[in-house]
Amino acid sequence: MQTQLLNAKEDESVQTAAQILKDGGLVGIPTETVYGLAANALNGAAVARIFAAKGRPMDNPLIVHISEFDQIYKLVKEVSEQAKKLAEQFWPGPLTIILPKSDIIPDEVSAGLDTVAVRFPSHPVARKLITAAGLPLAAPSANLSGQPSPTTAAHVMNDLSGKIEAVLDGGACGVGVESTVVTLAVNPPRLLRPGGITLEQLRSVLGNVEMDSAVLNPLQEGVRAASPGMKYKHYSPKANVVILEGSFNAYKSYVNRHNTQGTAALCYNGEEKELTVPTVCYGGEDDYSEQARELFDALRKLDEMNVKTVYARCPEPKGVGLAVYNRLIRAAGFEVLQVE
Repeated sequence: MQTQLLNAKEDESVQTAAQILKDGGLVGIPTETVYGLAANALNGAAVARIFAAKGRPMDNPLIVHISEFDQIYKLVKEVSEQAKKLAEQFWPGPLTIILPKSDIIPDEVSAGLDTVAVRFPSHPVARKLITAAGLPLAAPSANLSGQPSPTTAAHVMNDLSGKIEAVLDGGACGVGVESTVVTLAVNPPRLLRPGGITLEQLRSVLGNVEMDSAVLNPLQEGVRAASPGMKYKHYSPKANVVILEGSFNAYKSYVNRHNTQGTAALCYNGEEKELTVPTVCYGGEDDYSEQARELFDALRKLDEMNVKTVYARCPEPKGVGLAVYNRLIRAAGFEVLQVE
């Protein structure tokens, strides 16, 4: 299969992508978070192709994307007042809401769960495409399963060229990490995956919102993943990532002592000057949004350097930094060393 690279600025390209989706095909699409691998969410066979193209386990649920709020009513059994409050505050935007699903949602989308995850993206190309297709779109990140998520069309082509029909190039993603996921199918609501909408913002609207233990820890044995990004080692480059938690002086001392062949550092802007190993930076130390925007691109750059071990600066797990920390500990397989 030859994968078409389509220019999202051209209306004809958007219509071509829409027709591919109507016909049961797969298209890499831009969103404000990361690029998604889209299929008709109401076509179980098309959705199953997403899992095959990515090499994604079938027990990992997908997110359904809509282009107008009212489209949610067909997808869920009931739109709660909590959902309406969140939508009013954060939609369109990088927030996914989980609710009990309606009968039109195929099991391939929900991984056999009785809930469905729904998102109304703010990216104009994503919304234009959903409208043109006339379909809700199931779309996980458009990468090979387990690897760093794609934030450019080039990343998608690198991973999936020859496996999908097309990629719609809408430029670089603005947020850079996947959407926040909150489930309203439990009481109190629970944060399952942090993202561009913070836990503090959710609590400002809903009051009590719990944070699932799997945000900071491996999912417990035998527990079913209620959201993407919970169960498996994710977002990982080919190198072994080790997070070093401590001051920069302690980090610098540890990394420079372990300056061996095949070692690299993932650090904050400006710190590379004091390190004796190859480095990739992923934003400013206090700029959590920049860290989120740069993280996955930085992990892909490390792959290009062909290194074996990466020592990563530990993000501050607060605000959007919680999302950065969540992604990085999964990339590291939860390997965190305290350094002094």
